[in-house]
Formats: sequence, structure tokens, C-alpha cells
Amino acid sequence: MAAKPVSVLITGANRGLGLEMVKQMVESPRPLRKLFACCRDPDGPRAEALQTLAKKHPDIISIIRLDASDLCSIKQCAQQVGSLLGMAGLNLLINNAGILAKATLQETTTEDMQSSFNTNVMGPMYIFKEFLPHLRAAAKASGMSGMSTSKAAVVNISSTLGSMEFVKHSYVSFPAVAYRISKAGLNMLTLCAAEELQKDEILFSLLHPGWVRTDMGGKDGEIDAPESVQGMFRVMASLTEKKNGAFLDYKGDTVPW
Repeated sequence: MAAKPVSVLITGANRGLGLEMVKQMVESPRPLRKLFACCRDPDGPRAEALQTLAKKHPDIISIIRLDASDLCSIKQCAQQVGSLLGMAGLNLLINNAGILAKATLQETTTEDMQSSFNTNVMGPMYIFKEFLPHLRAAAKASGMSGMSTSKAAVVNISSTLGSMEFVKHSYVSFPAVAYRISKAGLNMLTLCAAEELQKDEILFSLLHPGWVRTDMGGKDGEIDAPESVQGMFRVMASLTEKKNGAFLDYKGDTVPW
């Protein structure tokens, strides 16, 4: 039986990992019904590459404004996406948008912490809550048993910097206190959602993309964006209810909490 076309939404889709996700998704053999590429400033210069890509795939890609730190923007995006989805719902939501403040504890400001939490924790929470009706609709319409990213799933992009076990090994070289704490918060949020929504058969997972050479990761990263995204997509395709709430890296290995 041929796979059913899926609808996917990606935040932070104008650059880095998000843009690479859009590129690979439209080029993959996996059938797509709709791909919602969301970013803070769709008409700005940092979204030119995404706009070019959307023009090549006008029937698939819809670029929609979404500021992960602004609840009004999230609500407007959810309404707009909902009007385009129909009864089939949203199969996969990838919370990729995030910000990184690299300061130590003593250097971290109140603004650093607030903005990190607004974008990296509150944003994914509000986005999930606003899109929950569309995820539930997809789960019901799928006709599939169990859980998968082809049915209804939320994948939150996290980091090993949010791992408490790894702090002793990585703090000196990369403190980033606000980012670390916000990603640890995102990890807990995802676990809570996995427990609360398992009855709806909506899968939740956390993925660490690796240290990637992007604007956020810097030029010294260990891998490039295509390798990271290829790996993450392989992991996403393999997810089932057995991995609900799992924290994995782009190779599929478990990341310690």
C-alpha cells in the first residue's frame, strides 16, 4: 500500500537546520500533502533562500509568519494553517526555532534568561497547544495503529547542552547557561506532554542534531546541516510508541538526561 501524503510544519525554517529540513523534505520520496515553513520574518532578507525554494514547490510549501516568542503570532499561524489543512490534520510538528545566549552564569542577564525561556520553552509549549486540535485530527484520520511521525507527532529539537549529565564535560568550553537551562526545561516539557497525550496517540520526541556548522552552531561545528538533517529524518522515520518521550541524537543514540 502506498504511503499516505503527510502534512508537516517546521518552525525556524528560514535558515540553518530549518531551511535544510525544508530542502530535504521536498526532495525526498516521502509523499507530502503540505509543508508549512514558518519563520519570524517571511518577507525579510534572511528568508530569501526559503522564498526561492517555495517558488519551486508552490503546491507544497506554504511560508507562514510565526514568532515563537509571541503568543498572538502563534495563534494567527495556527488559524492560518488550520484553514489550509482541512479534516486530515497535521501529521508532524517540528519545533526547531530557538535562540542561543553563550554567557556564563555570572554574565547571564535577566533579559538573556527571559528571552531564552520565551523562545525555547514557552514557544514550543504554546505552539503545541495551539496546534493540538490539528494533531488530534491527524491521529483520528490516519487509520493507523500505534504511534509514528506519519500519524501524529511533535519533535522538539533539543541539545546535549540540556543534559545534566553532560554539564561536567562541556561547561568550561561552552557555558551558555540560559540556553542550557531552557533546553532542560524543553526536555521536561516534552516528557510531560508525552505522558499526557499518549491516550491521543500523539508521539513526542526530543532530538539533538549534533554540533552543526550553522549560524547558531558556528564554523567549528563537527558536522554540516545536510548530514545532521539526514540523520534526524532517519530517526524520525523510525520512531514508534516504544520511543515516545525519548531523547535521541541524530544517529539514533539515546542522550542521557
